Amino acid sequence: MTAAPDALDTLAALRTQMSRLEAGTIAPPLETHPALAGLVQLRAGAAYSVDSATLALALLAGPSRAGAWSGVVGVRDFGAEAAAALGVDLGRTVLVPDPGEQWLEVTAALVDVATVVVVQPAGRVAPGTAEKLAARLRKRGAALVALERTRGDWPRCEVRLTTRAPAWSGVGEGHGHLRSRRLLVEAQRGTAPPRRGALWFPAEDQTWRRAESPVALAPEVEVAS
Repeated sequence: MTAAPDALDTLAALRTQMSRLEAGTIAPPLETHPALAGLVQLRAGAAYSVDSATLALALLAGPSRAGAWSGVVGVRDFGAEAAAALGVDLGRTVLVPDPGEQWLEVTAALVDVATVVVVQPAGRVAPGTAEKLAARLRKRGAALVALERTRGDWPRCEVRLTTRAPAWSGVGEGHGHLRSRRLLVEAQRGTAPPRRGALWFPAEDQTWRRAESPVALAPEVEVAS
């Protein structure tokens, strides 16, 4: 009788984890924004894929709030105001909005000096390229957040975070202001069942937190994240 593919994947993952435990190489956790608690734990030496700039900033904010240096590469529409509201220390953030074809070299250089680096790749990333960066992340104890709004195919990332059903509240019949946004976020790690949670990004009081229970938003406007 042959084991199911999912069971084999789980067994392989457990063996890898045991080997790391025996070698003392489990990646240490990094500060993670409270809004993402229960969905993802940021760890040094790992890469993460997100489809939303807001999620990228939230992952950046945890280490930054704890005093770490961070970097942002290739994100031309970086929202400084939103980043600061989430807790990103702009004084400890290196921005390279347009690295051109040198995005990989710039990212690798920032990994050497920053705890977490957000990068929006200029093109498709080859598995070999991702593995080289992964080795550098493990050596330097840094984390990488790949912002892939359309592709979502960063090879061998630790967790993929995707957004669903964004809903804004505050706009009436042709009047009013957008005050809050509720997102459904899915965190997929390997072949494990995904974790899902609803987030206020932001809430009406301009905080960024989990939405503990479903909230009826009426009227609401559906927009792309």
